[in-house]
Amino acid sequence: MTDPATATIPHRAPDQVMRLSRLGSLHQCRLSFMRQLTRRMAAEGWTFSRPVFDIDGNGVGRAVYVAQGPRHAYSLVAFAHDLPDDLRSDRVIAEAWDATFALYDGIPTDEDLDRLERNVPLQEAGRIADSELSLSRANRSVRLWAHVVDNLAAGRQPDPAEIAMVGYLMRTTAVYGSGKFGAADRDKIANRPEMQAPFQAEMLSVWLTRTFVRDLIEHIARSKGGDKAVALDPAIARLLGIGNSTGLGMAPFLLNHPVLFNNWIMAREEAIARVRSLPAATTAEAELFRELLQRCQVLVDGWQSDHPVQQAKLKDLHRDLARLTGQAEGDITNNHPWDRLVAWSETALSEEGQEFLASLILEPYPDLVDGLGGCMADSAPDAFRIDGAMTVKTLRDLLNQTYGWAFALDWTSPETIARAWYTSEEKLEPRLGERFEEPIGDYEQPLAPARDAAAAHAALAGWPDDTPVAEFLLRHPEHRHTVRRAQIARIAPYGEIRDNTIAADLLPIDMLRAKLSFFGATRFDPRSDRWVRITMYQGAPYPEDLSPETADLWVYPEAPS
Repeated sequence: MTDPATATIPHRAPDQVMRLSRLGSLHQCRLSFMRQLTRRMAAEGWTFSRPVFDIDGNGVGRAVYVAQGPRHAYSLVAFAHDLPDDLRSDRVIAEAWDATFALYDGIPTDEDLDRLERNVPLQEAGRIADSELSLSRANRSVRLWAHVVDNLAAGRQPDPAEIAMVGYLMRTTAVYGSGKFGAADRDKIANRPEMQAPFQAEMLSVWLTRTFVRDLIEHIARSKGGDKAVALDPAIARLLGIGNSTGLGMAPFLLNHPVLFNNWIMAREEAIARVRSLPAATTAEAELFRELLQRCQVLVDGWQSDHPVQQAKLKDLHRDLARLTGQAEGDITNNHPWDRLVAWSETALSEEGQEFLASLILEPYPDLVDGLGGCMADSAPDAFRIDGAMTVKTLRDLLNQTYGWAFALDWTSPETIARAWYTSEEKLEPRLGERFEEPIGDYEQPLAPARDAAAAHAALAGWPDDTPVAEFLLRHPEHRHTVRRAQIARIAPYGEIRDNTIAADLLPIDMLRAKLSFFGATRFDPRSDRWVRITMYQGAPYPEDLSPETADLWVYPEAPS
């Protein structure tokens, strides 16, 4: 019998997977970083405590939430503020927030808390130390916050419909880690088993923040309502995630980390290939798929957006769910059922629906899929070293293999080179400008791999095949970054986006969604082509509810009976 962990169906080709329209249609899956974290904490029996909750009746003060794992403890240090409405902004240039946070490596002393209180509320203007793993901030969803406080204070539960419509009481506007503003570098924690998967410190910070927000709003309601006040019904509390506003600052991450991005996509594609290769499914596996498909209808029904691009995608997804439900009513236990479904989807569903299905078929197979989470970190620190001994012929072949599609584009056309990426002076954040309308050409960042590959390929014309790359680069050092990317593609075939990242019709939200889907985000709601709101941990267990039974499928809302 074939080893079920050995894929006989090939991976989908990078030319298919790495198009921006498809990357902008990705959904969370078993490999998403939030679900990896909750599964691990439950399996390892992590314990949780709140040793500090020094917050007054107006909701101002500090709190500490400790997550104790088998070897290390991690503490969310939270500061709640009384923020005037006119100062509340989700923009990165904001200087005040409703709450600010740091994830401390260990359990902080009173001296640590005092130091953090002097710095964390300042965010970028403050400084933290390598004892901190992340720095973040959040703002209230003002209308829902008031609705929940008023109802709890009066002894009533808030309207579940209001809760479901928004989905969160606070949204983060940044979660910084990996050395930003003095925080610990990734290397400090990379070898810890619980931090091996990407962004686990940041995901832990957000998960604990969700508990703090629940506790804070109940505390404020008790202060306002006294003996009449009630706590949030646990079923309603589970409907609340943490919102997030994410802008252009996240988009270049995928271009600047090709090995890491490759590993995320490669793990997912390997998981999809493994499941597609199964010759049969058990009745239980088929029934779980159908059950989750039904629960997904609840998830999609609650997914709203005012952006025309996302509205069109949601319309497609509603139609695709109906078609997929009908298709799943047939036999999905025999004759390579998952491969048949995926093949059918490629002509019957939109890209949104195709990627939805690709994620959903993984759910019945934790034994095949979950172990791939350990392969998603960047384990090739030497990949950025250029191989100068490579011949020009080999380099040409690599450029053709990875960027051949780009050589046919007209790189003199204004539409093809309409945009330019640069870094803002004020916040040192990535920005995307209009090349022919703004004086930004001199400040452009190398975030147009396709254009630069076409230029490098043209510069190689006439060079003898057996010439070492080092000799070429001595004459043309401006192509070093392109040579590096082409060489990296040998070990990271999914590391390059197969689209023009400076085109007039570029939608940066496609890049944002690709990254956020691997975080495990849901309810993508673009507010423009450059920033998006999402929800994290909606439906997840709180610390007191976390168990192996609740730790995983929480992302799928229970279907109404």
